[in-house]
Amino acid sequence: MGSLAATARGCAVLKVHLQQTLPNPLSIQLEIDAGEVHALVGPSGSGKTSILRSIAGLHHPEFGFIECDQAVWLNRDPARGSMMTMPPNQRSCGFLFQQYALFPHLSALDNVCMALYNTISDPQMRRTEAQRWLDELNIGELGERLPKQLSGGQQQRVALARALARSPKMLLLDEPFSAIDIPTRQKLYQTLAELRKQLNIPIILVTHDLREAHLLADRITVLDQGVGLQTTDPQSLFTKPRNARVAQLVGIPNLFHGVFNGGTLSWGASPWSFHVVDKGRIPPNSQVAWVIPQEGLSVHTAPDGQRIPCRVNTISSLGQIALIEFSIDGLDEHLTWEASAAEVKRLGLVQDAQVYLELDRKLIHIMPLRPINDPRRFVGTT
Repeated sequence: MGSLAATARGCAVLKVHLQQTLPNPLSIQLEIDAGEVHALVGPSGSGKTSILRSIAGLHHPEFGFIECDQAVWLNRDPARGSMMTMPPNQRSCGFLFQQYALFPHLSALDNVCMALYNTISDPQMRRTEAQRWLDELNIGELGERLPKQLSGGQQQRVALARALARSPKMLLLDEPFSAIDIPTRQKLYQTLAELRKQLNIPIILVTHDLREAHLLADRITVLDQGVGLQTTDPQSLFTKPRNARVAQLVGIPNLFHGVFNGGTLSWGASPWSFHVVDKGRIPPNSQVAWVIPQEGLSVHTAPDGQRIPCRVNTISSLGQIALIEFSIDGLDEHLTWEASAAEVKRLGLVQDAQVYLELDRKLIHIMPLRPINDPRRFVGTT
């Protein structure tokens, strides 16, 4: 991929503000820098693909604007000037579809050529440029094969070459790794890492795989029912979700409820309470949700004043890692802890064993219980 930098547009910034009520609600604000990989995550029907289609010009929301590299692609906000919609073929946008959308009757080379018809008129020059892109993605020798003669990973590289052949100012990836085996996926992760460095354009990745988003993305936006609930970096998302719904959607295992009052978090009807630092945004005696990351948990065999008695409910071994579920004494709650097989052996953990759990109070994160239509969901970005 050594010559990609020479042809990349680079330095574009993408700004997106979209709203619609029908047929499916949508309310999202994004600003994505050049060179940034930005992941959209959320359940099926949450609006991820609608956002990509809106940016590409294949869907037209009721209100908002899209701007890339200071060029307006869509304006449906009267306060921003004349209403306009740039046609899809005029938007400098590369789109890698989930099913690749290769033309089955065309060779790999001719599939890439299709992206060049509006920019290169000479047929031989088109083929030369298309071949260059296949070479860049290490499939140059496969140019004469039909899509059905290619593996899933090879088809994806052809589709990616086609998306990049126009030297786009931004790249849209709609679940590009979902139908590929794990070894091929790892190689394509590396391809994406190289691309983002050399192209220096905004890249939006739609994925259902949170591990994938955590691995590849600089920032993640969590969507639910068309609404952007939180945009932040992966570490902050998994340790400090904005509210209980975000915590549920990203699969944080230890999500609990309690009452927060003047710096003290009470855990249900139990005698356990914790001093927690808050930013002063939660009113006194508020019902809250709270989470604690794995690094905030430790397990002991001996009691102590700060340790919470519990029992081992289940132990699920996953190679050298074990997932232990504890039942908290006096509470109808379960807590999950991930430990090494050596740690399980050292503590002598077996089903129904009595142990004592210690929580690092500094790592407890409390959240409001906000409905999805609460307008405060857009306040702040972390």
